[in-house]
Amino acid sequence: MSGTAAVPRAWRPSSPHVVPDPAQGPHLWLVTAPKPGEGLDLSVLDEGERDRAAALHRPADRALYVAAHTALRRVLGGYLGTAPARVALTRLPCPGCGGPHGRPAVTGPRGATVHFSLSHSGGLALLGVAARPVGVDIERVPTRQMAEDVASALHPSEQDELAALPAASRASAFARCWTRKEARLKATGEGVSNEALRALHLGTGTHPAEPSGWRIEDIQVPEGYTAACAVRR
Repeated sequence: MSGTAAVPRAWRPSSPHVVPDPAQGPHLWLVTAPKPGEGLDLSVLDEGERDRAAALHRPADRALYVAAHTALRRVLGGYLGTAPARVALTRLPCPGCGGPHGRPAVTGPRGATVHFSLSHSGGLALLGVAARPVGVDIERVPTRQMAEDVASALHPSEQDELAALPAASRASAFARCWTRKEARLKATGEGVSNEALRALHLGTGTHPAEPSGWRIEDIQVPEGYTAACAVRR
């Protein structure tokens, strides 16, 4: 894998949507929240998604949630050849305890060939689709103080890497590392835990480490954000 960050497509609901072959993925879309005052189209969301949107108190969070999940359903509908509102989603069993809170998936046999992941933060969402298990994560770059406060959650070697950097570079390096970890843990369905974060080494540098069987890639997103994608080889 090259050191050049992948560039996601910009999601535009009004534009013609061409569905690429998932086997050539991962394919990525960057979703932007509607501007304040723009109407929200909930027509393709299911009842659970509408309830979760309504439960979000901040209008900006609600707008991004609706935009991201609408994009997800329209993209998946294109892959599956079905209307977005009829896309059936489920949760796979957790790989740790077997409970019904693993990674989200397409219901039925097509779930074995069309995998997806969705992440949102601060007005942007990142959507990934592939023919194999995939995870994406997007985050705002934290303040230097926040990065230092949370760095103890990382692998010991990653903590050492951060400590060796100039103070001004630590927040962005921390964010790179964190999104790589979240993407990988979302791809497996393990979920983010202190134990998992400390055990997984993906590095803080410009080139991510790659655990056996996985491809990890940094994603090019607007300044002030960082993002990553993990897909099973």
